[in-house]
Amino acid sequence: MTPLLDVGDLAREYPVSAAGGRRILHAVDGVSFSLGRGRTLGIVGESGCGKSTTAKLTLGLLSATRGEISFDGEPVTAQRDRRWRAMRRRMQMVHQDPLAALDRRLPVGRQVVEPLLIHRLVDSAGAGRDKALALFEAVGLAPGLFERYPHELSGGQRQRVVLARALVLDPLLLVCDEPISALDVSVAAQVVNLMQDLQARFGMAYLFISHDLKVVRQIADEVAVMYLGRIVEQGPPDALFHAPAHPYTEALVSAVPTPLRGTQGRIILKGDPPNPVDRPSGCAFHPRCPRALARCREEVPALRPAPDGRLAACHLVAAAPAAAAA
Repeated sequence: MTPLLDVGDLAREYPVSAAGGRRILHAVDGVSFSLGRGRTLGIVGESGCGKSTTAKLTLGLLSATRGEISFDGEPVTAQRDRRWRAMRRRMQMVHQDPLAALDRRLPVGRQVVEPLLIHRLVDSAGAGRDKALALFEAVGLAPGLFERYPHELSGGQRQRVVLARALVLDPLLLVCDEPISALDVSVAAQVVNLMQDLQARFGMAYLFISHDLKVVRQIADEVAVMYLGRIVEQGPPDALFHAPAHPYTEALVSAVPTPLRGTQGRIILKGDPPNPVDRPSGCAFHPRCPRALARCREEVPALRPAPDGRLAACHLVAAAPAAAAA
């Protein structure tokens, strides 16, 4: 079956000024993944690893330095023409800060109707009111909130408005960039449960970006772990979190607090992530890896299948027999 979203060798570079002249910052470097209809891919990693840049590239909000993106069989580019606008109707974004994503000068109901007006699917705000009210009900908002302004709502209510606005165009894909990080724990759990219910009801695919591994484990069908602009491990969440293959994934999982373990067994990485302008040679993780080999300092590991079927970019992980033979 053809995937809904197919990303191949995606990269985004930025020229920056540095000592000794112009350098290149590799924000995203050779990312590849696919996402099927009605499925969820979670992307996790430290701040600055390229998660949000990957999201913006996927939506055509940024132009790629290299690589290809295909959505529903059509190429995605950052050229904002009629074809791009038509494609954006079917791929929407849920932002991290719902208050910043909403216009404080307009009632929230009007903002849910607004995409219908922009894409000329209705002639007036009144014509789209019924659909907006139906989506208010779908996301758990009372009709009485329709004429309220963003500052009059709670954080959870604002995020539900943002979800309703994204759904009003009947998208096939929602790109969710840290959609619950601005919410408290109880409200975040409600929003995650709501998103799962909405996916079951409407059949959208989610590209779910987060630093919260527990949430990603709950919502994702597959997880990609990013480090310094590259995917270092990818596979089913239970496999990744029960028995991580890459040392970086292992460190991330060990940092998740659990009532029984506490801080015992936590892996403390040395130093900070390297500067993406001055990437280490070989595996970018080797300066912080407790099990790095001499080969890790010299050779960049490819993302290849491991024996259990997951993908891992690590010289310590044995390749699957078929991959090794190739």
